[in-house]
Amino acid sequence: MNTAIDTNKPFSSTTSSKSIIAIFGGGIAALVILMFASLCFGEAKVSVSTVIASLQNRQDLMDHNLVWDIRMPRMILGLLTGAGLAIAGALLQTITKNPLAATDTLGINGGAYFMVVLGTIFFPAILHQSPFLIAVLGGTAAAMAAYILAGGKASSPIRLALSGMIVSLVLGSFTNALHIFYAYESQSLFLWGAGSLNQLDWSGVQYAWPWTMGAVVLAFLFGKQFDVLNLDEATARSLGQKVDLTRFLGLALSVLMAAVVVSVAGPIGFVGLVAPHLVRLSGLRSHRLLIPATALWGAVLITGADVLARMVRSGMGEVPVGAVMAVIGAPWLIWLVLRKMKGISGSAGSVSMSVLGQPMKIRYTRLAVILLVLVIALILVSLTMGATQVPIRQLWASLIGSDSAASYSVIINLRLPRTLVSAGAGIALAVSGVLIQSTVRNPLADASIIGITSGAGFGALAVLIAWPQLPISLLPIAAIIGAVGSAAIVFAFAWRKALNPSVLILLGIAVSAIGAAGIQVLIVRGSLWGSTGFIWLTGTTYGRNWDQVITIALFLLVLLPIAWSLGRRFDLLGFGDDSSVGFGLPVRGTRLAAMAVGVLLAAGAVACVGTIGFLGLMAPHAVRILIGHNTRRSIVLSGLLGALLLVLADTVGRTVMAPKEIPSGILITLLGAPYFLFIMFRTFTRRA
Repeated sequence: MNTAIDTNKPFSSTTSSKSIIAIFGGGIAALVILMFASLCFGEAKVSVSTVIASLQNRQDLMDHNLVWDIRMPRMILGLLTGAGLAIAGALLQTITKNPLAATDTLGINGGAYFMVVLGTIFFPAILHQSPFLIAVLGGTAAAMAAYILAGGKASSPIRLALSGMIVSLVLGSFTNALHIFYAYESQSLFLWGAGSLNQLDWSGVQYAWPWTMGAVVLAFLFGKQFDVLNLDEATARSLGQKVDLTRFLGLALSVLMAAVVVSVAGPIGFVGLVAPHLVRLSGLRSHRLLIPATALWGAVLITGADVLARMVRSGMGEVPVGAVMAVIGAPWLIWLVLRKMKGISGSAGSVSMSVLGQPMKIRYTRLAVILLVLVIALILVSLTMGATQVPIRQLWASLIGSDSAASYSVIINLRLPRTLVSAGAGIALAVSGVLIQSTVRNPLADASIIGITSGAGFGALAVLIAWPQLPISLLPIAAIIGAVGSAAIVFAFAWRKALNPSVLILLGIAVSAIGAAGIQVLIVRGSLWGSTGFIWLTGTTYGRNWDQVITIALFLLVLLPIAWSLGRRFDLLGFGDDSSVGFGLPVRGTRLAAMAVGVLLAAGAVACVGTIGFLGLMAPHAVRILIGHNTRRSIVLSGLLGALLLVLADTVGRTVMAPKEIPSGILITLLGAPYFLFIMFRTFTRRA
């Protein structure tokens, strides 16, 4: 992709001394102040004079013991965490030549977190003995997956960011599934999963410091080799540098530091994105200076976030430091995209809507009839299945309300509404995916990419936690408000860049991070793990009633005709933005209208069935494989396929483990994740 973020301003020797003094002097001063604040603030405040006295001459006093045994290890762990994540981000940005690379954007944090949760549940003894190795395994696998799926050496910033987000989304779905089915075994991991520096002794520091400091020293010693990676590969090889070995070393050090941090403090994002850019803005380029400066400012960021988390307390307690860091880092990413992105035009450029090879070109009418028949048949079969089996011969009698049908109440009041809601939500999510993918000209985009899913989840949980006295019927409204609000933020910023597809995706990642941080805080502070509210976040059709049927029906009746009318315009956009303007098509207005309809459709679905991922990604892509690119036909066929998939997931979910139910969103993830990872790999490698 040609779009890039320019972070390589020329290094000026005349300003290098000033830059070094500013970056190191300012960082040390800020860190000293924050270290004292970290020792002073908390549940019980300790004066600065008491802190100084305890450092000079510790006595057996409560305040002195608090400083040395609780707050000091927490502070030191924060320094190690910040330094490790910051250096990992700097190295990843160097070896991938991608300014958006970091441990969280490459999925390393998500991979390590998933493996630790998995180990806690299934092999706790091994995890207790080797938490580092377990985290390294998960982080390495996630990083390699994101890198390969993005196209390897041919990856671009937007490809790598999107690949990392998809990998994190897959792993996050699997992690949530583990939390649901093993709520008791994993409930202690929720606070840690939000990023926490809470320490009761020095064991965490004793475990983390040798690994972290060793990695920092190695990164510093190999600084000159990393400097050569800033050159093009041919030049570096001509200078006798072993480029591949240097890249491997940088990746290994990055994964090592991230794994150590995650295994002690949980997944904390944005440090590796913000700190290196902050240092590079000062003009420092040499890794012998960049490594220590980045470590210093990473420590400043984490310590500052931890102090802020303890200062801004609520009735629910302390905010996890990972959530605070997301609130700090996401605006930085927004600024980075808006102010530093170069080569922006209105075109989607190199992002292709191509599919795997040539489409199969199946006749549209025949395929539509087949899908419609399958949907109707599956709905009828679904009504007979569940914890209580209904003989097929009684189905019609139950539907018409015959007195002889003993299953009338089960069919009409329970199964029929949830099945219709499943079908309607499937249609809404699939059509939303068609519109969003057409808008951003990227087959890997959907509602979750632009923050709709996390915004809706945050809005719903805010009602459950902040205003528990409100009726549960307001939860869908809150979800809609959250979804629309998140999308509005993305649109407001992206409008300055003519709704450029790359900008939309990157801004969506930032807004999604803020929403996800808010969700994590609410889950932890509201003790929602294993509850209906948490299960709703994974996507569930359990307990749907006729109110939800009416809600999703209204969304479809109003928005589907608008989506249909926009279809022909998007076919014109396939010729490129410049040609479309020549045809008299208002490109930005068309994109905005389609995105608004897509957002509202997704918000309506989320309000009725919770947050279900991959359906809006998978259905439109599968349809393009079958018929090629035709927006209007894709709307019809994707809607039918979305309904078929979600009704199937609902049916299987309430049948295979009856009376226990598997949330539909988890089943869609199990179906969609492997398929979509394969599609993403093929799509990117074909263009590499």
